[in-house]
Amino acid sequence: MTERVTVTEEAAGWLRRLAETHGPLMFHQSGGCCDGSSPMCYPRGEFQVGAADLLLGEVGDGIPFWISAAQYAYWSHTHLTVDVVPGRGSGFSVEAPEGIRFLLRSRLFTEPELAALEAGPPPPTGDDPP
Repeated sequence: MTERVTVTEEAAGWLRRLAETHGPLMFHQSGGCCDGSSPMCYPRGEFQVGAADLLLGEVGDGIPFWISAAQYAYWSHTHLTVDVVPGRGSGFSVEAPEGIRFLLRSRLFTEPELAALEAGPPPPTGDDPP
């Protein structure tokens, strides 16, 4: 099965630590400027998703990764990997006080991967999560 989003081992380790402090987590990727272009990690349910958001998949230990429909239109042909680097993240994302920030690395899907994704159902929206 072709995944649209995955996570590096280092980022997965941070997500486990952050979940111990904040409980279940979620990601949202918007297309905003500044920190809005970084994946934002929130305690699950603290960011309301809706019809304009698509569930790309889960990373780490079942952490849903949402993306705005507008951003998905640009990135639908790319595989996204959540990674972590030193630096200060957004004040709204749970990793901000830790001296790290999450970021996305991307690569184009191969033709077979893209064909497999296009043959399947579209990602669910916030109005109809799985």
